[in-house]
Amino acid sequence: MIDFIIWNGSSEIVTLGPVTLRWYGLFWALGFLVCQQILYYMYRKEGKPESDVDTLTIYMLIAAILGARLGHIIFYEPQTLWLDPLSVFLPFEFPKPFTFSWEWLTSIHFTGFMGLASHGGAIGVLIALWIYSRKRKPGQNYLKVLDRIVILVCLTAALIRLGNFFNSEIIGKPTNNPLGVVFVSRVSESIMRNPNGTNPVEFLEIKKTKRPNGENGRVPIDIELVFKKDINQQQANSFLFNDVKFYLSQLNEFVDEPNMQTLKYDLVKERDGTFAARVRTFGISRHPAQLYESVSYLILFLFLFWYWSRYKTNLPDGRIFGIFMIALWSLRLAFEFLKENQVSFEDKLPINMGQALSIPLIIVGVIVLIRSYRKSTPEIVGTP
Repeated sequence: MIDFIIWNGSSEIVTLGPVTLRWYGLFWALGFLVCQQILYYMYRKEGKPESDVDTLTIYMLIAAILGARLGHIIFYEPQTLWLDPLSVFLPFEFPKPFTFSWEWLTSIHFTGFMGLASHGGAIGVLIALWIYSRKRKPGQNYLKVLDRIVILVCLTAALIRLGNFFNSEIIGKPTNNPLGVVFVSRVSESIMRNPNGTNPVEFLEIKKTKRPNGENGRVPIDIELVFKKDINQQQANSFLFNDVKFYLSQLNEFVDEPNMQTLKYDLVKERDGTFAARVRTFGISRHPAQLYESVSYLILFLFLFWYWSRYKTNLPDGRIFGIFMIALWSLRLAFEFLKENQVSFEDKLPINMGQALSIPLIIVGVIVLIRSYRKSTPEIVGTP
């Protein structure tokens, strides 16, 4: 019987000097690369020049990144504009104060863009494709271009949400559903953090245990630690009582460790003289909302791609775009009910920012879809 799933995957793939490749960035890039190849195929089938795909890709890549980044800042963190303006478009963490010395330069840390909003990306792409269509020949009017591009947006969105899952971000609300996920990678990373080579832990593993479940998604887990050979009992106890207890009490999104109680653990000495500990705590089982979205967007991609394959150039302008806007943003609005708010000010709102931004996009889809039916011929003839 499945009672919950522990996810302890690292958000990082590889680190080369100050640059770290993360799963989110990889899936984002993979989405563009795969979709470009699919767009080549679509253009060949419709007899359009494949060279236009390269131009479209550049427009979309720039617009998606700039729009998503600006959208996150404007919708969720406007204070960043005056508190840390360099971080808006530069994916680095700059040490303070600014001294421009060699020591300061070598302390710059690559972070990637820590915050991208899909609604901002959508607005950016809509604007970019309007500019593109204005500069291209009449056969590529705005709605025709959108009808093709949004099919690929579904696939990219599915991959991006998969990246969010790997990164343990945009987490769902607590659930007692047997397919709930306990995200513990941040716990592992915090405990195993190695500042100046002083971390005493050699090995860490987080496991399920048979203790009774708690309420509201609280599930029992054990954190098993093996200390390095030169660590004595006093040092091990000190690390457990101070460091591990501190991390668990701070990471309350992922574990339910009371702040005021003594940490519950067993410490034993192994035959080789090393010490091992088992910390007993509770993880928080959550809806894997990222996977819900990812699978839904993949299904939407398959449906829209089939719809295009059946009708191709006989499609009324805006038909696929209208369906996409209604379906994708309705899914986003619905899944937000299963997700934690991203920023604290949303707790005071009747609906969160993601839902509020989805509603006007759904309305746009309804208007475009109605228009496409009013202007279409009575019968759409499929191509053989």
